[in-house]
Amino acid sequence: MPSYLQIENISKSYGPKTLFDRIGFNINEGDKIALIAPNGAGKTSLLRILAGEDKSDSGGRITFLKDIRIAFLKQDYDFDPEKDIFSQIMSHSGAYTEHLDDAQLSMYELRVRQFLTNFGLTDFGKKMKELSGGEIKRVAITEMLAAEADFLIMDEPTNHLDIDAIEYLENYLSKSRCTLLMVTHDRYFLDKVCNTVFELDRGSLYIYKGDYQNYLEKREERIANHNAETDKVRNILRRELEWIRSTPQARTGKAKYRIDAFHELKERASDTYISKSVSMDDMKGGGTRLGTKIINCRNVSFYYGDKCYLDDFTYNFRRYEKVGIVGKNGVGKSTFIDLLTGNCMPSSGIIDRGESLKIGYYRQGGITFNPNDTVLDIVNDTYLLNRFLFPHDMLNNRIEKLSGGEKRRLYLLTILMQRPNLLILDEPTNDLDIVTLNILEEYLKEFEGSLIIVSHDRHFLDRLVEHLFIFCGDGVIKDFIGSYSEYREYVKAYEADKRSAEKQKNDRTVSKKPERQPSAKKLTYREQKEFEQLEKDLENLAEEKARLEQLISEGNLPYDKLKDVSERIGEIMALSEEKEMRWLELSCR
Repeated sequence: MPSYLQIENISKSYGPKTLFDRIGFNINEGDKIALIAPNGAGKTSLLRILAGEDKSDSGGRITFLKDIRIAFLKQDYDFDPEKDIFSQIMSHSGAYTEHLDDAQLSMYELRVRQFLTNFGLTDFGKKMKELSGGEIKRVAITEMLAAEADFLIMDEPTNHLDIDAIEYLENYLSKSRCTLLMVTHDRYFLDKVCNTVFELDRGSLYIYKGDYQNYLEKREERIANHNAETDKVRNILRRELEWIRSTPQARTGKAKYRIDAFHELKERASDTYISKSVSMDDMKGGGTRLGTKIINCRNVSFYYGDKCYLDDFTYNFRRYEKVGIVGKNGVGKSTFIDLLTGNCMPSSGIIDRGESLKIGYYRQGGITFNPNDTVLDIVNDTYLLNRFLFPHDMLNNRIEKLSGGEKRRLYLLTILMQRPNLLILDEPTNDLDIVTLNILEEYLKEFEGSLIIVSHDRHFLDRLVEHLFIFCGDGVIKDFIGSYSEYREYVKAYEADKRSAEKQKNDRTVSKKPERQPSAKKLTYREQKEFEQLEKDLENLAEEKARLEQLISEGNLPYDKLKDVSERIGEIMALSEEKEMRWLELSCR
């Protein structure tokens, strides 16, 4: 495989903090790499350097394969709020489309429409300002994928996407022959798509071939080996220390060398690797005692204009239950939470809250920190801050200097410090690093209260919730007992059974054909044969069209093949229309 990218000796620091120091690596064609690191460790900075939007502090060398085309998906998509979806994508595509001929431009526009449709955005004329955060993310991803770049650089591609969109993107990237480097916290997504993990740790970069589990195992081995070497150095240091103490200082040059080496050993011996982790033991329990009544909903409905977000919902939340809420963007999940917490009132019905209820509500857009405040201004508890991955040298950092994930971690800490007995988390995994997510999951499993989670993170849901509220749209909510993975297996089995039943029904209809069989006495022998052949031809064309459309929807076709397939679909449609007209002519005699 040819090398797409070679990196040598690149570095980045912010003030006294070194993100990475003279790191190097190689990416080959077909590699699909997940970049993992704690929030604030430099993941986004590294991607920006590779995409040409930032520079290495130490110079170094970044070499891409000649004529390779690169696409960079940022966390925040720059768009014109007054443009419609299709115009927005085309306005960003000038550098790509200016060299295309008419046929190639038509194919590009077709790909844009196909990706938008597959992402559930069928109203291409809808203005960008009318879109939700998840819909905007789908527009950004469509723009990237439709251009068919050779090398994709993606910063948290699943943030703000609903699970259907994540699974579509996951399937597309896993089957695609693209080369990929991405930052992600979605562990299922990582396992399905990537074959390599890069880890940024304490300024260095480590490479692990394989899946997420292999990364965890090899990382533990690396840390254990590092600490074992440190222990050996400590033994040597102890002997050297005895020599230093027992020997007069005025010695030969060789002794001077040993004294210098002693100081080097002393520094190395202090370099024990201690894996940082979020600890929430100090916040377990201690909240207001939770009574038997949590939140009781009776015949609750909510309308915004003519749109129904909740239709006659009745449910009594129970003590200590852990509920997951899933559904597509825009179906009312956050509105439902606002109803439960009293931030908005129902159009009809009753919501009755327990007297002992103390709600901790982590919102998607709940961060309202003053950017000039320091970490210590927000949480004046150095012990808790340190346990929550804010070491002493970060306490006086201003909020504006924190990464997105660090801000969310601090915000989460302010919620947990309230010691709620009902914890509501609305998309808590966005921007949080995997280390924080793992420890947060462990805490929530032991949380002594009720838990409601709105999330698109399937791993997070599988580990925590006992049952799901499935938001189906138009105010309909279905209750599913079990994990998210169990729910998806149920849906797949249901859809397979449904397709099988429809196929059997169609097969029976085709075999009977009562309504399509003309009266034999009205047709000549030749016309009767023609009629029978037309029916076979129409069925064959329909099957061929379905197969070709499936190929396009899978997104694995190279450009020249996609063009041929699209042209063939057009031919099939024209030919089918011609044959149907002839069939109708014969059948009406």
